[in-house]
Order: sequence, then structure tokens, then C-alpha cells
Amino acid sequence: MALAVLAAAFIALVVSLASGNGSHEAAVGPQLTSRQLIGQRMVFGYDGTTPPAALERRIRRGEAAGVILFGRNVGSPARLRRTLAALQRIHQPEELRAPLLVLVDQEGGPVRRLPGAPELSAAATASAAQARAAGRGAGANLRSVGANVDLAPVVDVARAGSALEGERRTYSRDAARVRQLADAFARGLGDAGVAATYKHFPGFGAATVNTDDAPARIDKSLAEVRRVDLRPYEDPPEAVKLVMLSTAVYPARDPRPAAFSRRWATGELRDRLHFGGVSITDDLQTPAVRRFGNPGQLAYFAVRAGVDLPLFSQDYGTGDQAADGLVTALRAGRLDEAELRTSAARVLALRRSLAAG
Repeated sequence: MALAVLAAAFIALVVSLASGNGSHEAAVGPQLTSRQLIGQRMVFGYDGTTPPAALERRIRRGEAAGVILFGRNVGSPARLRRTLAALQRIHQPEELRAPLLVLVDQEGGPVRRLPGAPELSAAATASAAQARAAGRGAGANLRSVGANVDLAPVVDVARAGSALEGERRTYSRDAARVRQLADAFARGLGDAGVAATYKHFPGFGAATVNTDDAPARIDKSLAEVRRVDLRPYEDPPEAVKLVMLSTAVYPARDPRPAAFSRRWATGELRDRLHFGGVSITDDLQTPAVRRFGNPGQLAYFAVRAGVDLPLFSQDYGTGDQAADGLVTALRAGRLDEAELRTSAARVLALRRSLAAG
């Protein structure tokens, strides 16, 4: 009898550890509507300082996982804090009741959506102690307005002439140093109770153009990408709850952008690196992916690849179109419902692990 109990306990421990990065997935019941199931895969941007009524209705119906914020949404920190508190107070269906994800790009230096910390850019970071302090500052700043996810730090390993190095957004050309400083920044965010995001998987440090401006192609061998660019993604700190997939093309593995590639989003990130947290695309409203289709098609490609959150950050309407496209695909049987439920469970587990602000 004692041996049976011990065996059962051991199996339970193995299952709980298998989720990785503290992602203990909550059950997603069969009573969710198709729109709610898709909604748990979507975060929404919006214009101005007042969220649209349509977004508030979505949240009330349980059809949104959260929001992403930019400088256009801030107004003043005090106003933003009131706005986010009001969104968090919206009564959601019982099974989906959890803090909304509130995502912000607060890298430091030139990329800050909120005024204030961290003022230090990645390129100017000289030590792990500085990086951790910058992460703590970013986290405190975000928490002060009610945000709970930082879309940072950048863990791209720079090459000579790279776009992100020119923007001072990379820590180093040395993979070990990138890993050391990024891990410290992420731990600083964790100290403040904010989730960290490593980006841009599988590595954007060799790109000579930013995907915000144009399509990008990275002609590095799979061996080099694994040896250099993927090194920061190996066994990340507990605070790293999300990984953002690049919209660049890496032809050594797939002719499609990484965010649309099951080989990258599932084969490398989930199967080889055993990441158990939430995956999110880089913005799908950029020139890098425009040629691949309309918002519904782009969201479909990302979800079919295994990405949890396809991101449309520029306005509410485009995200709304993308969500409608996914609902249509689900009802037509073109999406695997079991995979959707597993993914929604990952997102809900993240939401439940975070404070509302």
C-alpha cells in the first residue's frame, strides 16, 4: 500500500514538473463557447486613452485574455491606472475569472511605453547587477499602473551591422553574456511580480532590417542558430513566462516566418527546449507578414504552428477580425480543438498566476 502511494505521488510530481516554467495548466471545461475558447488566445490593442466599448463587452463575455499598451494609451500614469483597474473589475464568466494580461514593451533606453524606469538601454548595461536593477525598476513602473507582463528583455545575440544593435536594444554579441544579463533583468522583473518575455525566438540578432519596417530573412545554419541564438532560451529563470516568436524567415528550418512555422514554434520551442509557458507572436500588423494574408489568415497560421497568442497590436478592429477568423476556422474543423484547449489552459494558468495590478 505504501509503495502504491509513493508511486502515485512520484507520477504526480513528474506531471507537474513537465509543464515547465511554473506553468501549471488549469483545466478548460467543455462548456466554453467557441468564441470564449478563441478569446483566451487573444490580446487586443486599441487607440487612445479610453478602451472601446466593444473591448469591454468582449472581456465581459470571456472572449479576451488581455490588452497590450503603447504610448498612445497612456495619457498620464494616474489615468492609465484607473483605466486598467476598471478593465480588471469587469465581471467575467466564472470559469474564466482571472486577471487580464496587461502587456507593455518596457525594455529600457529607446523602447519604453511608460515614462521612467528603466532608463538604461540593453547596450549600456555593464553588469548583471545593473540588469537586475533595471528589471526591478521596469517591474515597479509597470505594476504602478496595473500592468503585469513586460515584453522584455531582448535576448537576441547581436552580429555586426544588425538592426537591433543599431537601435541599442541588444546586450552583446556574445551569447553567454546575453544570457547572463537577460536572466538578471528577468529576475528583476520577477522580484517586482511582473512576468518576463524572452524575444525574438529563435533569434533576431543577425537581421539587418527590423521586421517593423520590412520583411527580414536570416540565412544562418540551423547549427549556428542552435549554438548561438537559442542559447539564452535554454533553462530560463522562473520569471520568464512568455516567449515571443519572430516574424523573420529562417530558411535553414522553414521557408515561412518563425511565427507561422510549426518546426520553430512547436518543434524547437516546445519539443526540443521544453518551454512550458505562453508563446506569443511579434506584431502581425507589420510589413514583415503583410503578404501572407488578411488578419484571420495570419492568426490561423500562427495558431496552427502552435503559438498561443497571435498579436495584433495596432488597433482593436484588426484583432477583432483575427478572432472572428479563428472562430470560423474552429467551427469549420480546420483547428484542433484539443490543442486549442491546451493552449487556452496555458494562458489561463498565466493569468491566474499574476496580480491584477
